[in-house]
Amino acid sequence: MQEGRLFAKNKYLADLSTQVKANANWDFSDFQAGPVEATTYEGKPVGVPIITEQEVLYYRKDLLEKAGLDAPPKTLDELKAAAAKIKESEPDVAGFVARTGKSAAVTQFSSFLYSFGGDFVDANGKSAVASDAAKQAYAFYGGLIKDSGPANVSTDMSWPEAMAIFTQGKAAFYTEANSLYQNATDPAKSKVSDQVGFAPFPAGPAGSKPYNIPSWALGINESSENAANAWKFIEWATSKEQTLAQQKAGVPGARASVWENPEGTSTFPKDLAEAIAASTQAGVGHDRPLVVKVAESREIVGQPIVDAITGKDAAAAADAANTAFQKFLDDEAR
Repeated sequence: MQEGRLFAKNKYLADLSTQVKANANWDFSDFQAGPVEATTYEGKPVGVPIITEQEVLYYRKDLLEKAGLDAPPKTLDELKAAAAKIKESEPDVAGFVARTGKSAAVTQFSSFLYSFGGDFVDANGKSAVASDAAKQAYAFYGGLIKDSGPANVSTDMSWPEAMAIFTQGKAAFYTEANSLYQNATDPAKSKVSDQVGFAPFPAGPAGSKPYNIPSWALGINESSENAANAWKFIEWATSKEQTLAQQKAGVPGARASVWENPEGTSTFPKDLAEAIAASTQAGVGHDRPLVVKVAESREIVGQPIVDAITGKDAAAAADAANTAFQKFLDDEAR
């Protein structure tokens, strides 16, 4: 997701079109559409996904019960109301926590953006971070953390810091990648492991549209003198059998078959498996701008997140980011 386009453009990654079609039993069609889209460059597969991530809602069952909430929020408006209610009644607990760092937050903010009906780039390849949908998403995400987040929240948190707040029992709701779930459910890592619940990403005006991505994939260097053996390894490591074994060990797989197989979800919390199944239906195949210089782009489109968290005008910040991001896109296209 971060380096794929750069490596493909620089010819570091070989075209795997022939390999993925060579073995019907290996079955490339079994891989989910979102991850395959993300590991494809100019219409050619350059990688095979080995892990997927979707953004889901982590929540505290005990705090919901105490607040008189009989189910986790199904919409973003319900999330906002529930987070505010819990924070008001539990002064030492944040209603909501999530990533706040300018770059780190972009990935988790993306699901909010899509669920408001926006994206980073429009259908014509132009910057879309100043669209009405994007402005609403920036204001919502930033406002949720500003109003219901931890006291004196910093604006440089990535997932370890946000997860620590949740697992120390200091937050009621947390939106994050499902692949990190064992940090919250392992008693050795989490003080609230027995009270953690999972739900699909709450729906916004455009529905529930979390990202569904391959956070890692396997490819072959185009200059490799051992491409045939490299493919043999990839074929084994991404086989149905190996993907199932990895998933049972807690690594969400990119193959549809492992999710359809009861054995594939046997080690996952039941509500997490259900949330993941829902997420793959409407999942978007990227969680950051689809560009070559991803790190630089995240700094630009992430600035309005920080501005919204700190109480600045989210719409004005989005306009400024839009100008900078469009220049970035124009420069990259040259």
